[in-house]
Amino acid sequence: MTIPALVLSLLLGFSGFAALALSLDRHHRAVFRTPMRGKRVGGLRAVGWAGLALSFAAAVASAGWSFGPVQWIGSLTGSALAVVALIAYRPTWLRAAALAALPLAALDLPLALLR
Repeated sequence: MTIPALVLSLLLGFSGFAALALSLDRHHRAVFRTPMRGKRVGGLRAVGWAGLALSFAAAVASAGWSFGPVQWIGSLTGSALAVVALIAYRPTWLRAAALAALPLAALDLPLALLR
């Protein structure tokens, strides 16, 4: 397991959990200060689950089936903790942080797949 692979899994998990959190009306209001529209819920949930699936795929691709799922669960714990901390203390920063995590993950992808 390499550090770039762990960072990639963390960034994708963070974006996934942020999208899932924003699909809830309470967190959406805290971040955007507006009520949520119906179509946005399904889109955010789909993006959230896709982010978690990509995080799993990155963990398994970098560490294999023997340690990849274990590393994925660890990275999910860290990324969920980061989302919860942002929602609790700086909810308006969550959108920018989740959107910034995606280009960082794209930049980290070549490093993570090198062994």
